[in-house]
Amino acid sequence: MQNNIPNKTFLEESELPRHWYNIQADLPMELAPMLNPQTFAPLEAKDLYPILAPGLAQQEFSKERYIEIPEEVMEIYRSYRPSPLVRAYKLEQALGTPAHIYYKYEGNNPSGSHKLNSAIPQAYYNKRAGMTRLTTETGGGQWGTALAVATKHFDMDCVVYMVRVSYEQKPYRRMIMETYGASVVPSPSDTTEAGRAILEKDPQSTGSLGIAITEAVEDAVSSQNTRYSLGSVLNHVAMHQTVIGQEAMLQMEKIGAYPDIVIGCCGGGSNFAGIAFPFMKDKFSGKSSTRFVAVEPSACPTLTRGKFAYDYADTGHVTPISKMYTLGSGFVPAGIHSGGLRYHGESPIVSALYHDGWIEAVSKDQSEVFQAAVTFAQSEIILPAPESAHAISQAIAEALRCKETGEEKTILFCLSGNGYLDLSAYDAYNHDRLVDVPYDEQMLRQGLATLPQVDESKLK
Repeated sequence: MQNNIPNKTFLEESELPRHWYNIQADLPMELAPMLNPQTFAPLEAKDLYPILAPGLAQQEFSKERYIEIPEEVMEIYRSYRPSPLVRAYKLEQALGTPAHIYYKYEGNNPSGSHKLNSAIPQAYYNKRAGMTRLTTETGGGQWGTALAVATKHFDMDCVVYMVRVSYEQKPYRRMIMETYGASVVPSPSDTTEAGRAILEKDPQSTGSLGIAITEAVEDAVSSQNTRYSLGSVLNHVAMHQTVIGQEAMLQMEKIGAYPDIVIGCCGGGSNFAGIAFPFMKDKFSGKSSTRFVAVEPSACPTLTRGKFAYDYADTGHVTPISKMYTLGSGFVPAGIHSGGLRYHGESPIVSALYHDGWIEAVSKDQSEVFQAAVTFAQSEIILPAPESAHAISQAIAEALRCKETGEEKTILFCLSGNGYLDLSAYDAYNHDRLVDVPYDEQMLRQGLATLPQVDESKLK
C-alpha cells in the first residue's frame, strides 16, 4: 500500500489564509441584480441593512478580490484551522483505482461541519454593529449548531428555526444548540404569523428551509437589536467558506499535486463554493482545465431539474429576489436525511457558473449516497454526514471511471462534516428502511408556478 505521504494538515498555523477570496472580482459573467421583493427594483447594500449587519451587506455586493479576515475572527479560526487534507489511500485500495483521491475534512470542530467558517464572521459583524440577538434557519442542524457556537463566543442570543422533519430526526443537534445557549424552534411554528398561517393550512407540515427562513426573518425584523443570519446561498457566505479551498490549494502545492476534478455536495452552495471557488480562478485565467462537479439529492434536484429564473429565497416572499436555479419557493421537499441539501434554490453565483457551463451538476438517490458513505466509513474511519456523502459518491464514481480508463487523475472533494449525529439515517440504511424519494414533473410544475413574474428587459 502507498504510504509515502502522511495524512496531515501540511500547513502551519502561520500559513492560514488571511483573506477571504471574493470570486465576484473574477467572474466571467455579470450577475443579475438582486431585487426588492415588493417593487422588483434592484437592491443596493444599504437596502439589506434592516436584515443583515452593514459589514455583511457590503460584502454581498463587493467586487474586491480579497477581503481581509478580522483578527477577532482569525483568533477563533486558529482553534480549528487549518483543517486536514487527507489522501484516501484505503479508499483508493478498496476501489482498485489508479486515481489519487484527496478530501478536505471540515468536521473537526464543535459544529461538526464547514458551517462554522461563516457563522463566526457573521456573529462578529453583527456584534460590531451593536446587535445582541441573531435569528436563523437550519435544515440538518449543522448551520444552527455553528451559529449557536459563534453567538455564544460573542455573548449574543440566538434563535434557530429548525425544519420540523430534521428537528424530529436529529434531536441531538437540538441538544448541542441548546448547550451553547440557543433557543431551537421546530418550523413551521406557532411563534410567528407565517408559521401559524402554514400550520392552519397543513397542521402536519414537515417544514422546509424556505418556511424556516420566512419565520427567522419575521422574528428578526420585528425584534429589537436583532438581525437575521443565513448559512448558505448568499455571496458573502460563499466568500467566507473560501478558507477551505485556499487552504487546500496551499496544501496540495506543498505535496506537488493539483486536482483534475473538484467535487462538493450542493444544497444552497456554500460548501461547494468553499472548495471550488479558489481553484476556479485558475480556470477562468486558462491556467487549468479542472472539472468542478456539484452533487445534489435527486429528491431536491435544484440545478439538474430546476429553472434558472428570479425567485424568492423564502416561502413567505419577504426576502430579496435573486436569479438562481430554483424549484420554486413553494416547493416543500421530502424528508430525506440530507437535511442540509433540502433547499429549493441555489447560490446565484453557483447558478450562473452552471448556466454558463463552468461547472457540472449531478443528482443522486439517497440509497446510492449511503452506500458510498458506508464504503468510505469502512475505508477511511470517519463516518461522513449524509450531505457530504453526496460528494463521496461522485468521487467514487469518478475514481471507478479512472479504473476503467487507466487514467491517474487527482480527485479532490470536500468532506464537509461528520455524521455522528445522523445515526438514525445510517440505522435506516443498515436495516433496509431507507427509501428513495421520487421527484416528478407534477412537483416541478407546482413549484415553478410560484415564481414571480419579473420583466428582465427592464433591468438592463
